[in-house]
Amino acid sequence: MSLVKLSIKGISYSQTQNGAYALILNEVDGERKLPIVIGAFEAQSIAIALEKEIKPPRPLTHDLFKNFAERFDIVVKQVIIHKLVDGVFYSSIICERDKIEEIIDARTSDAIALALRFQAPIFTYKNILDKAGIYLKTNPQETDKDSQEIDDILSNPETFGNEDESQTSRPYIKHSLQELSELLEQAVSNEDYEKAAKIRDEISKRES
Repeated sequence: MSLVKLSIKGISYSQTQNGAYALILNEVDGERKLPIVIGAFEAQSIAIALEKEIKPPRPLTHDLFKNFAERFDIVVKQVIIHKLVDGVFYSSIICERDKIEEIIDARTSDAIALALRFQAPIFTYKNILDKAGIYLKTNPQETDKDSQEIDDILSNPETFGNEDESQTSRPYIKHSLQELSELLEQAVSNEDYEKAAKIRDEISKRES
């Protein structure tokens, strides 16, 4: 399976859903976006890493991990988002020490927070991007992105593993596949990729 390199486009947040954020990854050599729902702490850590001028007075958890790794000559070489199950992304951190490579399982949000601090590249497999990636269509009439509804996808921060279906919010469960397809097309046309990702996950569950 071929790897696709990703970059970070930004972080979206909900003004009504406290602690809900979406990390938007961008295909480096393409136009697809990969939205990943994360928690508030991870969003803060990633945002601080992106803003080079911001330096916390005390190290955050990911900063501490980097300091610890550097003290023992451990280098994060790359991060690979290798699996998608029920809307949850799974990632691996590829580390190296004394020319010996180790693979460590991690939540995607933690892995990306560390990748930023080590300036390590982020990858995913092509089949994952084919399944979860979203194409953004150019909208001739620019809309105010701050006014776009992003609460749908931001209602479920990333978890450590598969959540029980009864614990997972599915706002589109009552819609038919035809209705979901129309809603997905409309969301993508409006560049509302957070909402589109939530609809996409519901369609994937129906078709699996």
